[in-house]
Amino acid sequence: MKQAEVAIIATPTIGNLTPAVEFATHLINHHPNRISVTILTISIPQWPLVNDYIQSRTSTNHIRFIQLDPPELPPPDQYNSSIELISLHIQNHKPIVKQTLQNLPFVTLFVDMFCTSMIDVANELNIPCFLFFASPAGYLSFVLHLTTLSESEPESESESALVVPGFTNPVPSNGYPLYCINKKELGYSCFVDHARRYKETMGIVINTFKELEPYTLDALSTCYTGLPPVYPVGPIIDRDGPAKWHANRAGHEKVIQWLDKQPESSVVFLCFGSMGSLNRAQVREIATGLERTGHRFLWVLREPAKKKLDLPNDYDDFENLFPDGFLHRTAGIGLVCGWVSQVSVLAHKGIGGFVSHCGWNSILESISYGVPIATWPLYGEQHLNAFEMVEELRLSMEIRSGSSDLVLADEVERCVKDLMDGRDCELKKKVKEMSEMCKKVVMKNGSSFEALEDLVNVILSKV
Repeated sequence: MKQAEVAIIATPTIGNLTPAVEFATHLINHHPNRISVTILTISIPQWPLVNDYIQSRTSTNHIRFIQLDPPELPPPDQYNSSIELISLHIQNHKPIVKQTLQNLPFVTLFVDMFCTSMIDVANELNIPCFLFFASPAGYLSFVLHLTTLSESEPESESESALVVPGFTNPVPSNGYPLYCINKKELGYSCFVDHARRYKETMGIVINTFKELEPYTLDALSTCYTGLPPVYPVGPIIDRDGPAKWHANRAGHEKVIQWLDKQPESSVVFLCFGSMGSLNRAQVREIATGLERTGHRFLWVLREPAKKKLDLPNDYDDFENLFPDGFLHRTAGIGLVCGWVSQVSVLAHKGIGGFVSHCGWNSILESISYGVPIATWPLYGEQHLNAFEMVEELRLSMEIRSGSSDLVLADEVERCVKDLMDGRDCELKKKVKEMSEMCKKVVMKNGSSFEALEDLVNVILSKV
C-alpha cells in the first residue's frame, strides 16, 4: 500500500500556523496508515511566540517539522505594510523549499493564503498543490471579488456598499477588511495579488463547515469561474491551546484558578488576539462601562507594539491605565490580566460571553464552546468577519463596527448587559445549536468528515 506524503507551508503567525498544524492532524487521524505530513516552518526573529510554538510540537511517526534555514529578513522600514514584507520574506524561501521538497518522496503541497509564491515551486517540481484557507468562506468570496474590481474600488471615502457573491446583504464600507480602507498603508494590492493565484491550485481547503456558511459555500461553487473544488473541513481548532508551552503558564494557571471560583456562565471575557491592543482612551471607556454593568469580567489587556513587526506585550503596570480606583472597586468581581490561553478560557464553564476581535480562529473556538460573541474588530479581515457573524449568520451582536471611532462607556455597558443578561434569547439558542453542530460535522457521515474524505481520496489518487 503506497503512502502519500503531504507537505504544508504556512505564514509564520500563530493565527495561520496553528490551524495548518491542526489540519495536518486531521489528515493523519483520517488516514493514519496512508498519509504522513511534513510541515515546513518559516521564522521571523521579531515573533518568538511562533518559534516557541514550533519548538513545542514534537515530530511523530506521521508528522515531522523541518525548520527552513532563513534568508535575511528584508528591511522593515522599506515597506509600507507588514503583509508586503512577510510575503517577500516567504517568497525568498523558494530555493530552500524547492531543495527540501526534492528530498522528500512524491509529495502533495499545501500552501496557505499568503504563501502563494510557493505555487511556482510546485509547478517546477510538477507536484499537486492545494490551498489551505484558514479564514471563513465569506472572506474568501470577498477577496476573490476584489480581483474583479478596478484598483480604485472600493474607495477609502466611499459610503457605498459592495454587492459580493456569497453575501445575502451588500457589504457596507465599515465591513470592509481594513486594508481596503487604508490601501496604501496596509498593502491592498498584495492581498489581491495573492487572491488572484488561488485559482491556480487543485483545490481549496477552508476552515469552515457547510452548516455554518451554506449560502457562501454554494456561491463559491456557482459564481466564480475557474475556481477549483472547495473542501469545507472545519472547525479545525487547537483545543489544547498554548497553555502547556507558553512562557507565562503560571499567570494562566492563576486566571483559571480565579475562573474556577466564579458561578457558571457568569463572566464576560474580553480578549483582542495576539496582535490586538487598545489605546489609553478606549481602555478607560471600557473600564467605566464594565464597572457600571456589575457583571463579572475577565479582561486580557496588552500594550501596543513599540516597533514595526513587533507584537503587543503585556503591561508591566495596569495601575495608571484606568479611572481612579477602578481596580480596587472591581477587585471582587473582575480580573485584568496579560496573556492567557484563549481557547482554555472559552472552554471554561464560568464564561458566559465573549467580547472578541473576531479573528476566525477565535470565532470558531467561541462557537464550538457555545459562547455568544459581541464583535469588536480591530485589524485585517476582522471587520468583514464581524459583519458576517452579525448580519449574515445572526450568531453575534455588534459592539463596534468601524475602524476608528471611540466606543463610549454607555455603549460598552449596554452591549455587555445585553450579551450577559440573555436579552437576545434567540442568539444564545442559535449559538448553542451551532456548538452542537460543530461536534456532528466532524463525525462519520458529517459534512466536514465527508469533505475531508473526498480530499484524502484526491490526494491518494495522485500517489
